[in-house]
Amino acid sequence: MNQFSLVYRKWTNLSLVLRILSGLVLGIVLGFTVPTLSGIGLLGVGFVSALKAIAPILVAVLVTASIAKAKGGLGHRFGLVIALYMFSTFVAAVVAVVGSNLFPITLTFREAAEGSAPEGLSEVFSSLLSNMVQNPVAAIASANYIGILFWSIIVGIALRKRASASTIDVVVNLANTISAVVGWVIQFAPFGIMGLVFTAVSESGLEIFTEYGKLVLLLVGCMLFVALVTNPLIVAATIRRNPYPMVWKCLKESGLSAFFTRSSAANIPVNMDLCKRMGLDENFYSVSIPLGATINMNGAAVTITVLSLAVAGTMGINIGILPAIVLSAIATLGACGTSGVAGGSLLLVPMACAFFGVGNDVAMQAVGVGFIIGVIQDSVETALNSSGDVLFTATAETHEKMKK
Repeated sequence: MNQFSLVYRKWTNLSLVLRILSGLVLGIVLGFTVPTLSGIGLLGVGFVSALKAIAPILVAVLVTASIAKAKGGLGHRFGLVIALYMFSTFVAAVVAVVGSNLFPITLTFREAAEGSAPEGLSEVFSSLLSNMVQNPVAAIASANYIGILFWSIIVGIALRKRASASTIDVVVNLANTISAVVGWVIQFAPFGIMGLVFTAVSESGLEIFTEYGKLVLLLVGCMLFVALVTNPLIVAATIRRNPYPMVWKCLKESGLSAFFTRSSAANIPVNMDLCKRMGLDENFYSVSIPLGATINMNGAAVTITVLSLAVAGTMGINIGILPAIVLSAIATLGACGTSGVAGGSLLLVPMACAFFGVGNDVAMQAVGVGFIIGVIQDSVETALNSSGDVLFTATAETHEKMKK
């Protein structure tokens, strides 16, 4: 037992990023050398499943505990972080418009994707409202973070007003216990990443670049520009200092894991752990991080805009500046409602295409193309979205501290 403890201590003392990179390299090597060894991929499935399973419980108890024990409100930083989420998503859509005009592409349609797309923004936000007031137990079971946030805040306020100090202490202790469990799960990230990379390499290889290379490059290029240029500019304008140390930290420790898990929900525990290590206020980030996983959708805005403009180009429709700006606004609002729509950002493409008068049958063929390149598009999109949750949370808190 002592030997096991010693090995475990040495393992955890190594940099988590270094361990993840080791798993990444090993996964690539195994994916090319022994692609039929499917058991390796189970490590990735198990890791992502564990994160997805614990994340709703973590959010529910942390938000409830934070609200219950908070002596004051969340301050101006809460309004600021929402503004940063929304503004950066709009800017991302504008970047996608510019990129699509500089490097126009057309699509080769094969077959339409299965599934139904929302008919408009009203349907998207109707779905969000329904999710908000869903049964709280069902919300946790289905990982509905809008519903989890809503009921956790309500219960936290009720505890603060009605419960005794000892009852609140029980909730806080439960939150600390769940956080410890999450920490244990995260220690298995290198093995999970190895399994996820092995699956991606063994199943997709490099074929995806041959037919849809230009579309992939445009999507990834726009997302990288947002991550490395526009988001840092927004941060710099807010806190009046060099943003890149914080940007690199968020991309390295949040974006890297999100890239391989391809799930903002699964990355919530990773982001909360990062916020804790960055010394941020738990009362704030326990609310802003799950909220960001719901409405901070820079990558989704890029995907919706690029694919809808690609459809327009394929159909020979010329898009002027004003319609493009309107499209950016539609993509921003639609992206913020992505979590309330089955299929995520891709199924919101037909909604944007409808703005140009393109029918659902054609637009769903573009969604089919999106699913083909999803192993790259969705990975980069999730990395951008999730790392931005921590980046803007840290920015809002830094701005608050500067004012004080």
